[in-house]
This record gives sequence, C-alpha cells and structure tokens, in this order.
Amino acid sequence: MDFGAPTKRSVTIAGHETSISLEPVFWQQLETAAAAEALPLNALIARIDVERMDGDPPPNLTSAIRQWLLARALEQRSGE
Repeated sequence: MDFGAPTKRSVTIAGHETSISLEPVFWQQLETAAAAEALPLNALIARIDVERMDGDPPPNLTSAIRQWLLARALEQRSGE
C-alpha cells in the first residue's frame, strides 16, 4: 500500500470554493464512487456535506468523507 501524504484540492460546494485535504487513496476512492454513481466529484462531495449535518455534532467535511467511504466499502463487502 502506498501511504501518501494528504493532498489539498479545491472543490465547489453550494456555489462556494473550499479546500479539502485527503490522502491519495481517499481521493481515488472518492473519484471511483462518483463515477459509479454517475455524479461529478463536486456533486458527490456536496451530498456528503449535506448528510454530515445530521451528526450531533456534525463532523468536519474531511472526516465525513472518510467515514462515508468506509461505510460504502463495508456495504459493498457485505453484499459480496
């Protein structure tokens, strides 16, 4: 496994730009998930952003993305 340092990217959510720092493996999985759902990357991140607001307290966006990706991977694994 390649343990890369976090990479910062700018994304647009709800009409404003924000920066997100994720390790390359998370960016790759996020891009794969967006393609699988036929969504632009920004749209998937925006959806995760909305979903994270249900938390009490809501996690930061980077943490929410990692948790969303883990939940997705676990769901896929249980479906095998």
